Amino acid sequence: MSESLRDLIARLAGAQKSRARGAPAYSIFVNRPVGRVLAAIAYKAGLTPNQVTGVSALFTFTGILLLALAPLTWWLGIVVWLLLALGYAWDSADGQVARLRGGGSLGGEWLDHFVDALKVSSLHAAVLVGMARFWDIPAPWLLVPLLFGVVATTTFFGMILNDLLRGKKGVDSAHDRGGWSPLRAIILLPTDYGFLCLVFALWGIPWLFLPLYTAVFAASAMFLMLAAVKWFHDISALDEESRA
Repeated sequence: MSESLRDLIARLAGAQKSRARGAPAYSIFVNRPVGRVLAAIAYKAGLTPNQVTGVSALFTFTGILLLALAPLTWWLGIVVWLLLALGYAWDSADGQVARLRGGGSLGGEWLDHFVDALKVSSLHAAVLVGMARFWDIPAPWLLVPLLFGVVATTTFFGMILNDLLRGKKGVDSAHDRGGWSPLRAIILLPTDYGFLCLVFALWGIPWLFLPLYTAVFAASAMFLMLAAVKWFHDISALDEESRA
């Protein structure tokens, strides 16, 4: 007898990975549970993890294209937010579908990271194009999405590089799990991609969107500066441990 959606969701909840120390609130309390439901639905529908990644990409890049190509209207931001948020939730679902099917693959992990890298590098470029085409703002404001793209891409690469270098030393990324706290999760909320998706709901109201988007950029840049120091210290410590 096949499992019900409720049984599948419960099985995923029971097998859920522990929370990473730096996991922000939206990803923990919204995206992960929604992704769990989508994973159960996808599994019942017979979708593979790679197909789920494709669904995630379809939602995400439709939203990104709308930012760059669609004329500004008050409701456009709502559509973009929903598309980006659904893309993020489906992105959480592909790994959970892999767990339901007995495990993932290197190819699936590569595809997931590749799509994430494309998303991170193109989202703020689309903001820049949309602002330049459809907004009436002074040119210096266009530096915000340009620099945000640099920060977002560097942060993503830094996280991937951390896992790669730790793997070379035989250290699993799970060593950063544990020690999660609600206060840290709330403080890190402005750096959460899911929160950024929500900010795009205001895209059609530039005088509200721009200051909030700029504030999220500033928070993300501050996080990267602080995280880079910690990451360098942690990776350097692995060298010291291997010499001991």
